[in-house]
This record gives sequence, structure tokens and C-alpha cells, in this order.
Amino acid sequence: MPYTLNDRLVFPHPALADDDGLLAVGGDLSVERLLLAYQHGIFPWFSEETPILWYSPPERFVLNPKELKVTKSMRQLIRNSSFHTVHNTSFVEVIDKCASTKRTDEQGTWITKDMQEAYIRLHELGYAHSIETYDKNGILVGGLYGIQIGSIFCGESMFSHAPNTSKLALIYLCKEFNFDLIDCQIYSEHLASLGAKLIPGSAYYELLQKQTVEPFAI
Repeated sequence: MPYTLNDRLVFPHPALADDDGLLAVGGDLSVERLLLAYQHGIFPWFSEETPILWYSPPERFVLNPKELKVTKSMRQLIRNSSFHTVHNTSFVEVIDKCASTKRTDEQGTWITKDMQEAYIRLHELGYAHSIETYDKNGILVGGLYGIQIGSIFCGESMFSHAPNTSKLALIYLCKEFNFDLIDCQIYSEHLASLGAKLIPGSAYYELLQKQTVEPFAI
């Protein structure tokens, strides 16, 4: 059974999550609670129809930036593309597009309005960051966002409105900054093709305990 949170700013140990990773129910999306959650490998994942659900999967899907696989076609796209990629220029628009982009394997979105407002607050305080890919007309066509916990970037979501533009954002994140690890949370074939792999949740937790959490502009 998942733990029911109250007003106390505390989470059960991630090792107590069930087989699907569900650890706790309830609480709030305050800055303090979200930062505490991410420091311990816990993230919110729920819908409008459910209470706030907190997860910490027994296996973690992560990407070491040094192991990023960039295909020949992507290298050509980077060299010859009219796209350009930057960071922290339009966090609100990135999270809105991540929430509104329809995905074939999902019905609705888990990025609720409350979630968007919570992560925008984190961004304003310097904890959450976005990567943006624009086309030649200056239109945002791809991107991603997440939270920085020391040298770990906890990725939340990404979107593409033109082929491979979320990949361009991810490559930019890996190449331009000194993150030791990118947390992708849950397995996907798309990210596995770029070099992400599963590690034990306990190993990810140990890495997090070595991090210092402070606002930082990437």
C-alpha cells in the first residue's frame, strides 16, 4: 500500500515503493516538497482524475551524456540544419507544448495545470530548466525541460513538432553542459536508441545523495 502524505515535509524511503514504483499519495506540489522528492529519486506522476501520486521505480532509466549515441543522419542534421537550439529562453512555452502535444501511447496528459504552475515556480527560482529548438522562422518546434539536482539533470518531458527536434534538444543538453547523468525515469525505445539504459533504483539513489541542491542557471 502506498503511504499517505500529510502536511509534514517527509517521504518514505524509495525502497518501500511497490513493484510499479508507486510510493506515496497526497501532499502538495510546493517547491520544498518537489525538491525533497527529486533529491531522493521520487517524482510526481498523476492525472486530473487522481490525487497526487509519487513514484520511485525499482529500476531507473538514465543516460550518461558521454555515452550518447548520435547517428550519422543526426550529425548531418546538426551540421546542415536551419534549426538552432538554446536554453532557458521559453520555459513556459516548452512545458505547455509538452503538455498539449498528443502522443500515440497516451490518453490525455499527466502535465496538469497544477504541475505546470509548480514547475514554472521551480524555474523562476533557478531549479528547473528548459532546452529549446527553433526553426529558421523563430518558431519553437522542439524541446525538453527538467530539474537540476547537482550534477544530475532530472528530465521530465520533451516534445517534437518537427522531425528529430527533441533529439536536437537532448544532444544540446548532453554536449553543452557538464551533467554526469540525465534521469529519463522510465524506459522508452526512443531514448534507448540514444544510449539510455536501466540501472537499479538503489544505485540512482546513492548518486543523488552525493549532490548539492541549489539554484543554478545552466
